[in-house]
Amino acid sequence: MRKKNLEFYVGLFVMVGICCVAYLVFALGEVGLFKDERYPVYAYFTSVSGLNNGASVEMAGVRIGKVKSVTLDTERMIAKVKLLIDSRIELSEDVYASVKTSGIIGDKYIDLSPGGSENLLNHGDNISNTESAIDLESLVRKYIFNAKKE
Repeated sequence: MRKKNLEFYVGLFVMVGICCVAYLVFALGEVGLFKDERYPVYAYFTSVSGLNNGASVEMAGVRIGKVKSVTLDTERMIAKVKLLIDSRIELSEDVYASVKTSGIIGDKYIDLSPGGSENLLNHGDNISNTESAIDLESLVRKYIFNAKKE
């Protein structure tokens, strides 16, 4: 009888462990089983140097989405960034998107500043107001070479 009780509790422990691992896989992997609770919008930048897929999209320091993809728009030859925004967040059509760096040499992310328009962005719309990433390397190079000329 004791052996059966022991086997039961070991089996129960293993099942709980498997459920916990499955939950972590879905939660941390951001796998949506049912309905995706995010909608896509697009932003175009002249430079997104260092911005990667999965980067954070923030507004007022709060994560409201993520970068789904960074591609090159071959017609305009600029970067096209697909953003997935939490469906509870409504963005106005004059929202301002900029590429920022967390810390001095940290990861890049997209920072959204709210606009004042009453018209809202729909699924798949474009953000027209964007600010590209600051290229520190070119700024330092420009400062060093201009300082040597003087």
